Amino acid sequence: MGDQGKKWITCTLFLAMTMSLINGDINSIQLNDDVLGLIVFKSDLSDPSSHLDSWNEDDDSPCSWSYVKCNPKTSRVTELSLDGLSLTGKIGRGIQKLQHLKVLSLSKNNLTGNIIALSNNINLQKLDLSHNSLSGQIPSSLGSVSSLRYLDLTGNSFSGTLSDDFFTNCSSLRYLSLSHNHLEGQIPSTLFRCSVLNSLNLSSNRFSGNPSFVSGIWKLQRLRLLDLSFNSLSGSIPLGIFSLHNLKVLHFQRNQFSGSLPSDIGLCPHLNRVDLSFNRFSGELPRTLRRLTSLSHLDLSNNLLSGDFPAWIGDMTGLVHLDFSSNDLTGKLPSSVGNLRSLKDLNLSKNKLSGEIPESLESCEELTNVQLKSNGLVGSIPDSLFDLGLQEMDFSGNGLTGSIPRGSSRLFESLTMLDLSRNSLSGNIPGEVGLFNHLRYLNLSWNHFNTRVPPEIEFLQNLTVLDLRNSKLIGSVPADICDSQSLQILQLDGNSLTGSIPEGIGNCSSLKLLSLSHNNLTGPIPKSLSNLQELKILKLEANKLSGEIPKELHELQNLLLVNISFNRLVGRLPSGGVFESLDQSAIRGNLGICSPLLKGPCIMNVSKPIVIIPNTYGNGNNNEGIAGSQARSGSRHSHRGMFLSVSVIVAITAAILIFSGVIVITLLNASVRRRLTFVDNALESIFSGSSRSGRSLVTGKLVLLNSRSSRSSSSSQEFARNPESVLNKASRIGEGVFGTVYKAPLGEQGRNLAVKKLVPSPILQNLEDFDREVRILAKAKHLNLVTIKGYYWTPEMQLLVSEYIPNGNLQSKLHEREPSTPPLSWDVRYRIILGTAKGLAYLHHTCRPTTVHFNLKPTNILLDEKYNPKISDFGLSRLLTTQDGNTMNSNRFQNALGYVAPELECQNLRVNEKCDVYGFGVLILELVTGRRPVEYGEDSFVILSDHVRVMLEQGNVLECIDPVMEEEYSEDEVLPVLKLALVCTSQIPSNRPTMAEIVQILQVINSPVPHRVLDSF
Repeated sequence: MGDQGKKWITCTLFLAMTMSLINGDINSIQLNDDVLGLIVFKSDLSDPSSHLDSWNEDDDSPCSWSYVKCNPKTSRVTELSLDGLSLTGKIGRGIQKLQHLKVLSLSKNNLTGNIIALSNNINLQKLDLSHNSLSGQIPSSLGSVSSLRYLDLTGNSFSGTLSDDFFTNCSSLRYLSLSHNHLEGQIPSTLFRCSVLNSLNLSSNRFSGNPSFVSGIWKLQRLRLLDLSFNSLSGSIPLGIFSLHNLKVLHFQRNQFSGSLPSDIGLCPHLNRVDLSFNRFSGELPRTLRRLTSLSHLDLSNNLLSGDFPAWIGDMTGLVHLDFSSNDLTGKLPSSVGNLRSLKDLNLSKNKLSGEIPESLESCEELTNVQLKSNGLVGSIPDSLFDLGLQEMDFSGNGLTGSIPRGSSRLFESLTMLDLSRNSLSGNIPGEVGLFNHLRYLNLSWNHFNTRVPPEIEFLQNLTVLDLRNSKLIGSVPADICDSQSLQILQLDGNSLTGSIPEGIGNCSSLKLLSLSHNNLTGPIPKSLSNLQELKILKLEANKLSGEIPKELHELQNLLLVNISFNRLVGRLPSGGVFESLDQSAIRGNLGICSPLLKGPCIMNVSKPIVIIPNTYGNGNNNEGIAGSQARSGSRHSHRGMFLSVSVIVAITAAILIFSGVIVITLLNASVRRRLTFVDNALESIFSGSSRSGRSLVTGKLVLLNSRSSRSSSSSQEFARNPESVLNKASRIGEGVFGTVYKAPLGEQGRNLAVKKLVPSPILQNLEDFDREVRILAKAKHLNLVTIKGYYWTPEMQLLVSEYIPNGNLQSKLHEREPSTPPLSWDVRYRIILGTAKGLAYLHHTCRPTTVHFNLKPTNILLDEKYNPKISDFGLSRLLTTQDGNTMNSNRFQNALGYVAPELECQNLRVNEKCDVYGFGVLILELVTGRRPVEYGEDSFVILSDHVRVMLEQGNVLECIDPVMEEEYSEDEVLPVLKLALVCTSQIPSNRPTMAEIVQILQVINSPVPHRVLDSF
């Protein structure tokens, strides 16, 4: 029904109601108010499944209608329950006519708009509007409904603050849930007046500050559930909150609470679940915790708790889930942990525990998940642990020794994940490993086994990840290692494996990563690798592989990265696919790979040319074969001499032509270099505004451009005398592919500057060239670029001085965020995207000379106090890498995994601004999704751009958006931005827009104009 039709019905019904009143038919109105109200209410809804067809405006009473209940005495509507009927539309004013309504339940629909129409329903006892798309502020009048017992507004988009008088009339309220909305500000202090409240859930909002109502929370003696998780609440938890003797569930996780845990936490004898994780609680665990014998779930992970692991933990016999991970707990794991007979999940990872794993853990017969990684545990793994029905076991990153226990039939049927990496285990890998029927993830890397890869691994039919790196393995790669058909990641690098790569490796049809590097493998690369159509990464470097690379490998369309360096390979690279974009670092160190990037011989495995000897066929003996002619050639050589073969003549001719071409090109390059030098000098003269002869260049001098303090500042003078000493005292704030960054007080009045100690490079041996390049970079002035302030140069040390940005980089805010730090909002992320685009557009289109960044990634996007982005490290490739015309030969950029444009890996292809556009597209995807460009999981290997592109094609792209943003973003902005990112990451450079066009697109996306700008790409 259209909007006009709905308005007509509404007006007609209210007109009929008015006419009835005029006629004085009061009884009729009493009988029909509910009919009219419900019909008006229905007119504001869309009912795609026709659930409300029984609602007929001609009926005298609605009591027979579906989903409607009436009081049998008065025939007035008392209950309306329309849960999960896929209704859309809004809650209209028709609901106001239902003055006897006590229960209104509209949950799990898609209703929109506000709920102002509910302000006058004074008899409501239960209101459930959960899991819709309602928005606006929650009317204060709802708090004045003194009869209200149950209020659930969970999972909507309500925003704004709650007034402090919201709960003035909540004396009947028993259940309150406002979770998963966008409410902000303080929690009203009047909340403690809800004296009969037994369930309070305000989680997943934006409430901030120290909850002011907690001072009177002791009045909520009936409270059983208190959930304030996923907000921005801060301060300490005051004494008194745990005097609530009926409290069973306490969830405060993902806030900014600090201080010590309250000592009275043990005064709640009925507590069943406590989650205080991801806060800033410090100090030791209060001993009163041991009183909570009914507690089944205790999560204190990701805090700052310290002190010895408590021996009294065994008194908490009801524990099922115990998580103390990511704290600073010390001491030994006590044997009393064996008293926790109901324990299923034990996570003590990332602490500072020492000593041995107690044998008493075998008493925890219900245990399914044990996480003890990244501690200082020593000794052997108790055999008894392998007799339990564990599903996941992670002991990685400790100092465990001895051998791996063989396991039991119970463990064979249950274990799905085993990680014993980064220990000092030795001995054999037991053959029983092949009996783990459900094992999906096996990581034994970085140990000292000194044994063979057990062939029984082929029996692991569900294995998806096998990591045996750097474990001193010997022998050969098992021929049937891929019989499981499910293996996705296989890493055997860094061992002493010998023999050839088995042809059976081609049976790994699901394989996405294959790494056999740094072994002693010999023989050819098997052609069967071409069967691995899912393969994305292939690493075979540092072996003794020989022969030619199978040309069939070009059929691997999903292959993104290949490294075959330092082998004995010869011949041409396969044509097509990733092999057209391999750079020098991926193929160097071989005997005879044919590539313009490599010096040395190009060896082809072809048959020897036929040598035509004179008179072989001229002596009249036509029956004599070539073999006979060659047998007599030795005796004839002294008399006749030997003609060169056709192949040799062609080769010599080609060599002469190539040599001539090299000479011509060398002369042309010399001419071009002279012209470029002239242009650079001219540009420098224009930029500096003064003659070079007027500037004195002194080795070992700190040069601060456009600053008068460089001559007189005491810190600058000390720096000039002993720069290493100053850097040692300075704060180290970062490290990248171009060098290490320090914060040092070198500016005017001791103001902090950032000092990058550049990596050694043969390009920096000329002070004049370095000075010229730095001054050119310093002329780049833009709001979204880090300003270059100066430099320091000696043949042994080169430093680049720039402004100091105190708020860190995007990497730390996006991926390394402290649990107590709120995530980046969509507005901030969009500001970072647009600002970065403007900075790159300046470098590409306004800056002279034009500058291509080459190394764009989150660590090079710095953020000021207002989260405005500033691009750093621009132009450093001009200082530190070798460039020939428009090509660049450097493998430094391989560190930015996922950000390297395909053409940057190509051999002798032009490098231009479109490489930055590709990296910018990846940056957008990383910001919008919150995920890294390349992610390795237990069962997966995800390339972010591929993942988002597939999700977009399937119509599920909204599932890619960073969940920590919840629903605070606008789909009208996020979707076009994601599409722009996919255009920027096109494999074909010409399909990517320029940065100037990107800035225009982003500005259009953020405006009310329809988003059609992407249609042109």
